[in-house]
Amino acid sequence: MDISRIANEVDIPIFAQHVDPINYGSHTGHILPQAIKEAGAIGTIINHSERRLKLTDINTAIRMASEAGLTSIACADTAEVSAAVAALNPDMIAVEPPELIGTGIPVSRAKPEVVTNSIKLIRKVNPTVIILCGAGITKGADVKAALKLGTEGILIASGVVKAKDQYTALLDLAEAMMKA
Repeated sequence: MDISRIANEVDIPIFAQHVDPINYGSHTGHILPQAIKEAGAIGTIINHSERRLKLTDINTAIRMASEAGLTSIACADTAEVSAAVAALNPDMIAVEPPELIGTGIPVSRAKPEVVTNSIKLIRKVNPTVIILCGAGITKGADVKAALKLGTEGILIASGVVKAKDQYTALLDLAEAMMKA
């Protein structure tokens, strides 16, 4: 639970990369929603493509995160999965096709139909959930494209973390968000 070291050092909201849909008890190696909250995070990602869950576990994780006072960002890889996840009432849904994660190829520009189809289905099921765009978002142009498609924000890519100049990479993303 290194997240507490980060949460105590910065003045920005911190999200955990994952939470397990478990309660206190014998769950060696799992991450409790309450532990994330106590460590200082305000939210968690659920069902990232690198840590996929069954729909029933996504439902439980969203509910438990809410009960712990955490904001939930549930990831979904297709329009159909996005709609199913929207019915579970997460705070946010991140549309992220796994084949683009870690490639530096932004879904907002390479596969815009995945984003627009997901938005249409999500809105039919849950008109209030915040929709984010993920997978390959590393530049301001990627952010602009995602917002133009109708998303309300982004989930940044590992390319930003791995950038030689992380500050400049983040500034580029932030400036694109501000101009939108």
